[in-house]
Amino acid sequence: MESAYPSYLALHETGELRRRAETARALLEDCTVCPRLCHVNRLAGKTGRCNTGPQARVCSAQSHFGEEPPLIGSHGSGTIFFSWCNLRCVFCQNAELSAHGIGRDLSSHAIAELMLDLQAQRCHNINFVSPTHVVPQILDALLIAVEQGLHIPLVYNTGGYDRIETLQLLDGVFDIYMPDMKYDAPKTAEHLSGIPNYPEINRAAVREMHRQVGDLEFDARGVATRGLLVRHLVLPQRLAGTESIMRFLAEEISRNTYVNIMDQYRPCHDARQFPPLDRRITPAEYREALQTARNAGLHRFAR
Repeated sequence: MESAYPSYLALHETGELRRRAETARALLEDCTVCPRLCHVNRLAGKTGRCNTGPQARVCSAQSHFGEEPPLIGSHGSGTIFFSWCNLRCVFCQNAELSAHGIGRDLSSHAIAELMLDLQAQRCHNINFVSPTHVVPQILDALLIAVEQGLHIPLVYNTGGYDRIETLQLLDGVFDIYMPDMKYDAPKTAEHLSGIPNYPEINRAAVREMHRQVGDLEFDARGVATRGLLVRHLVLPQRLAGTESIMRFLAEEISRNTYVNIMDQYRPCHDARQFPPLDRRITPAEYREALQTARNAGLHRFAR
């Protein structure tokens, strides 16, 4: 078991956190923050595929008890939901945020205030939901929040389409990585999210995340303090490629990888236009997914 002393505090003491924030912000001038590589000047108000300019758009911030048990503990996970996304998933369950951009553009100071307020509510962590396209804005806000007393772990809660070079700027900043692993096949990724290279980019990102933080660790209360937690949503008719993804985690990451194999798929957004996504998964499909994980050698599950 590890203490909950977050690694970003050490980076701040040496000035390295400020250097990382400055480096990340420079990426916005010719945007290469995510693998989309849109090359637009977001600092000048231009937007690429994520529809986001110089400020991050936030939909909500709250103490959340619907996350994985290791994150919520007794006081909840302090979630900050960012609007827009660098993915185009036809079945997105948060399409109001990701596709329609509901929320308000906030300054770094305002985001820092949200972080500090969540800490004051005794949340166990600050959980950034859909952070990929706003990493520079998060680092700017973190600098301000640390100087005002932020001291709880940070969670990077991502769709999993993240650029290695950006993740390397986060080495020692984020304590917990929680990526999705959506698909194992390029054709499926292109058809359902508009990104054929998702599996390749996603696996490289998960490798880098695990290199940075290792397997999931807990404090004496059973609350996660550091490590990798992978989410995988089971889709109808094995569309997600669950078996291949579980083998990858067991053989190329760690058999101790903590995995949430999720059964809550339901037709959302444009899913009904993409059979078999027009139906929920069956109990048999979910049982099969769990068994493939066990067969691969994984043994740490969220339920």
